[in-house]
Amino acid sequence: MRSYYEASARERIIALLDPGTFHEFLPPQDRVVSPHLKQLDTPAAFDDGVIVGKGHLAGRPVLIAAQEGGFMGGAVGEVHGAKLTGLLARALDERPAAVLLIVESGGVRLHEANAGLIAVSEIMRAVLSLRGAGIPVLVLDGGQFGCFGGMGIVSRLCDAVIISEEGRLGLSGPEVIETTCGVEEFDSRDRALVWRTVGGKHRYLLGEAAQLVADDIDAFRAAAIAALDAKPDLSLEALEADHARLGERLERFGDCRDGLEIWSRLGIDTPERLPLLEAAQFIAATAERRA
Repeated sequence: MRSYYEASARERIIALLDPGTFHEFLPPQDRVVSPHLKQLDTPAAFDDGVIVGKGHLAGRPVLIAAQEGGFMGGAVGEVHGAKLTGLLARALDERPAAVLLIVESGGVRLHEANAGLIAVSEIMRAVLSLRGAGIPVLVLDGGQFGCFGGMGIVSRLCDAVIISEEGRLGLSGPEVIETTCGVEEFDSRDRALVWRTVGGKHRYLLGEAAQLVADDIDAFRAAAIAALDAKPDLSLEALEADHARLGERLERFGDCRDGLEIWSRLGIDTPERLPLLEAAQFIAATAERRA
């Protein structure tokens, strides 16, 4: 078993793809770095915190990107975002079996906020173009920094999210909520509360993640292979049904202050035990209780 949570972005790519098939675009030796960070006396990374390239997954061609949480928490800047957008645009020409996004991001860099925001909007448009062309875009979320801000929105635009219990997914991160609204609203130091609110198990129960897997790179690989042939319904009727479901969810859970309350309303017995269960046990225990 190899921990996905503890691996670097490059280690995740190499372990997920078929051995020897990964080819990187704009590798570190090309020195494609952010033009803004040096002006602000901020350390730069030669890959600007994101790795993009192509390879094979179970013998099928895929394009792949992995954000490096160890550099600025995987935050998106101009070059970082351009590499992601360029990869997605390339997929329209090459038409791979899928595009894999290994996300780990706290959002947009404050150092280059306007450029980062524009980049995220371009990534969103590119994702939707791919989906419209019938090319699946799959998200893998299980890193130390979670997936928040603009990349949180991007993830929910994709065909499927594969997440581990350790993964987190949301719009605003816990620290941002606490800073903006106060510790009474959300205590970011309460790690159990954080994972019950934005963690992988909760996102899976709410239907925001298609698959919940163990913290194991091989488990993520197997789930990604299984998702290659998924054909989400993009019809107007399906979208309207999703919107109606989200409205019903707000009415049903809008007054809940904790994931435990939501799990209880889903009809789960002893919801306080769920955080103790391994992924497979959790899926079995909640098989008929997803929102």
